[in-house]
Amino acid sequence: MHKTKKNIINYKFYFAWLFIITAIYSCVPAREMKTEDRNLPAYYQNKVGDTVNTAVVHWKNFFSDSDLTSLIDTALVNNQELNIMFQKVNIAQNRIKAKKGEYLPFVNLQAGAGIEKVGRYTSQGANDANTEIKTGEEFPEPLPDFMIGAFASWELDVWKKLRNEKKAAVFEYLSGVEGKNFLITNLIAEIAGLYYELMALDNQLAIIEKNLEIQQNALHIVKLQKTAAKATELAVRRFEAEVLKNQSNKYEIKQLITETENKLNFLIGRSPQHVNRDSDNFLSHSIDTVYLGIPSQLLQNRPDIRQAEYELTAAKLNTKVARANFYPSFTIKAGAGLQAFNTKYLTSTPESMMYSLVGDMVAPLVNRNAIKAEYKNANNRQIQAVYEYEKTILSAYIEVVNQLSKINNLEKSYELKNKQVKALTESIDLSTRLFQSARAEYIEVLFTQRDALESKMELVETKKDQMLAHVNMYRALGGGWN
Repeated sequence: MHKTKKNIINYKFYFAWLFIITAIYSCVPAREMKTEDRNLPAYYQNKVGDTVNTAVVHWKNFFSDSDLTSLIDTALVNNQELNIMFQKVNIAQNRIKAKKGEYLPFVNLQAGAGIEKVGRYTSQGANDANTEIKTGEEFPEPLPDFMIGAFASWELDVWKKLRNEKKAAVFEYLSGVEGKNFLITNLIAEIAGLYYELMALDNQLAIIEKNLEIQQNALHIVKLQKTAAKATELAVRRFEAEVLKNQSNKYEIKQLITETENKLNFLIGRSPQHVNRDSDNFLSHSIDTVYLGIPSQLLQNRPDIRQAEYELTAAKLNTKVARANFYPSFTIKAGAGLQAFNTKYLTSTPESMMYSLVGDMVAPLVNRNAIKAEYKNANNRQIQAVYEYEKTILSAYIEVVNQLSKINNLEKSYELKNKQVKALTESIDLSTRLFQSARAEYIEVLFTQRDALESKMELVETKKDQMLAHVNMYRALGGGWN
């Protein structure tokens, strides 16, 4: 009868715990995770193509200029921002080790010594006074205490909370790696862009200096004609003003060259100095064909898309972690060691042996607002990561389409401007001869020289834009980091 009553009490105890756990489960909120849309058109601008993609070409093969590749090599070693990013990646990698250790048992070695004096007229003091260790030997007063032992604690990862935290840390690390790759891609493109800008400025400076020679010759002719009463002082002054204007523009371009060189020097992590380059053949520089592949390859080739994808996966795992906070946590604590009031008894076993084993279950029951808020925040961050991922994909696709259109339009524009330059260059010599024979006004010569100068400057600018569009397409397709 007594045994049956005891069994009934045990069953009631188990049912009570089952009821509590069921109540906890039933109160756990559930919010749906948003699914990302990663669909892309089959081809760029409905142009059927194959999977040959320039993005897989190594940057050393993409850029044929040895001076440029040398600058990029130096930047990949010395660039401060890139080195800062390397350290951030290392920090994220260390976080993985920390999270991995959290779901393994923690074992600590502990040793200690102390002394205690309790009142004689207390339950403990009275008991110690009447206790003998050996015949005629009482507990010492005050009472020393010496202890050495090993203690362990282990949180059972029943709901995979700790493992999901570790997986989230892994994906955050991978996201950091892709962020580093994206920085490398942008760094290479920026260095190439500044390098081509320097070459363009060199050519514009050469054009101005050559144009100054023509204008100074024209000024000399006008002065001679004035002496011969074939030209006026107004013509002389107008030609002088044009010469002075271009001399001023020459120094503006020299300043731009200095600033652009120093931008490059900053990116490659060195003090201001001359940047080696061969600008003589800039206008005749051939531009290789860029192979686009298909849009779906952006998902694999673009580091920023993969970075957003890893961040999205980490956000999903963090949402699961936040939901697991509603469930009970189970912890096992254990310890074993030696303890005695005198060091000579410390190794006397089994008398000095001490051990403990405790199991805990802790579950949030009342006032779970903070946990609910964190779960909602984690869910909102997951939805935000979906939108960030979709935005990155759309932005990458539009970027490629824009650069494709730009390359095509710049090619046509360059052909027309090249013809314009040839026509205006020929007109300079023609207008000068007509002016010398008094069959053209000085103002026609002046305007012809000015138009020719502007057209040559625009031709160089268009060539530079072509080179930059070529580099930006390589970057937009995801090239440069591999």
